[in-house]
Amino acid sequence: MAKIDKSLYTKEEFKKLKEERRREKRLSQLEQEFPPSVRNKLTKTDIAFVLGNGTSRKPIDPVELSNNGKIYGCNALYRTFAPDYLVAVDVKMILEINKAGYQHRNEVWTNPNKSYQRIQNLNYFSPSKGWSSGPTALWLASQHGYKTIFILGFDYRGLNDGKTLNNMYADTANYKKSTDGATFFGNWMRQTKAVIKENPEIKFVRVIQPDNYDPEELNTFNNYSTIFVEDFQKMFNLS
Repeated sequence: MAKIDKSLYTKEEFKKLKEERRREKRLSQLEQEFPPSVRNKLTKTDIAFVLGNGTSRKPIDPVELSNNGKIYGCNALYRTFAPDYLVAVDVKMILEINKAGYQHRNEVWTNPNKSYQRIQNLNYFSPSKGWSSGPTALWLASQHGYKTIFILGFDYRGLNDGKTLNNMYADTANYKKSTDGATFFGNWMRQTKAVIKENPEIKFVRVIQPDNYDPEELNTFNNYSTIFVEDFQKMFNLS
């Protein structure tokens, strides 16, 4: 692509043009990595979807997505949808899950903790990962032999220019308020990088909105790429 001459555009026009070029580049990369001949051969044993709870995944219906592969989810996702694997490492969230009796009907994974060691039907990481729920779910999926793992809702930065909480379950039980400050994402980023680095044979594709944070430190991995939510929906014929 030819270099854009900024002097020919207004600030807003230039921004939109850059976003469009960025999208075209991502689509080109996607077509190279997943041409129709490859996509048509992908089965539910080849693909997994790891759902964080960042607001970028709001347009995606997990029920519809589950027709295309295994789903690994985190924390309060269980309230409205039962993923194939639910990961929760926060004590309050595990106690909530137990109160609902969810783990007696579905698979729940967590780290060992004295606060809930007597609760039945939980699956424990051994040794304990000691990580946040999202990256832990990503690590769990990486252990199950998938060729491609799509990452949704891993937004990292907060809303409102990184100032406020970015979580679909803000203002609900066991979550901060939507007006609270954004959660520090440094550990999440470090843990995500570790999973990608340790599994070079797996293709990791992060599904993002055009205005999502797109850190260069992730883009350095050859087995990592991104796709916009709208294009992801088209790829899997999602409504």
